[in-house]
Amino acid sequence: MIGISNVIQVMIVDDHTLFRTGLQMLLEKHDGINVVSEAANAADALDKLKEHCVDIVLMDISLPGMDGLDATSRIKKEYPSVKVIILTMHNDEPYLLKALEAGAAGYILKEAASTELVSAVQAANKGKIIIHPSLVKVLVNKAIGKKPGRKKRHSRSDSVLTKREIEVLNFICLGYTNQEIGDRLIISVKTVEKHRENMLEKLGLKKRYQLVEYALKNRLISLEP
Repeated sequence: MIGISNVIQVMIVDDHTLFRTGLQMLLEKHDGINVVSEAANAADALDKLKEHCVDIVLMDISLPGMDGLDATSRIKKEYPSVKVIILTMHNDEPYLLKALEAGAAGYILKEAASTELVSAVQAANKGKIIIHPSLVKVLVNKAIGKKPGRKKRHSRSDSVLTKREIEVLNFICLGYTNQEIGDRLIISVKTVEKHRENMLEKLGLKKRYQLVEYALKNRLISLEP
C-alpha cells in the first residue's frame, strides 16, 4: 500500500524492541520520513500492512516464526508496490542473493551509518536497488574472479548481446528502474522491458538479479552511471 503524500511511510519489522525504537527515532529526525508502523514478527507485519499505507518496509531476516526473506516474498506478492529493504547483521552473499530473489529493493547491514540508511530509504522509494558497499565488493570480486593484472575475459556475451542491450544491462546493474532507463536512453519502457526479456532468453536466465551477476562475471559493465 502506497501513501498519497510526499512523506515516505516506513514500517520497521524487527524482534528487538529497543532497536525498533532507536531506528524510529533516527529516521524521524529527517524531514520526509515517517515511521507509521512497527512489528516484532512477520505475521504481525502482514496484518498491519492491511491497516496502514506503507511505502518502505525495513525487514530483519532473523525473526520468530516466518523469517524475513519469506516475509519479503509474501509482501511483494500481496503488495507489489511496497519496497522492502533488508536490514540485517548477516554480511553474507547467500542471504543477499536470496533477498534479491524474494524481491527486496535493498540489503543494508545494521552497522551502517544513519546517513546511509536514510539514503537507502530515499533511494528505494525512487525505485533503485540499494546494496551495502561491502557486499557489492564481495559480489564483484567473486563474480569476476578478480586477480591483480588480470586482463578482461571475453565470453560469448560479447557477441550475443547487442550494444543497446549492454547499455540497458549497465543501467539495470546500477539499480535504475525501467522508466529511468528509458529516460536515459530515450526509448520507451516497453522497449526497455523487451531488451531485458531478450537478454534473459539469450543467456538462459530467469531473474533480473541473475543479469547483474552475469554482467559482473563477464565484465560487461563499468559500474559507473
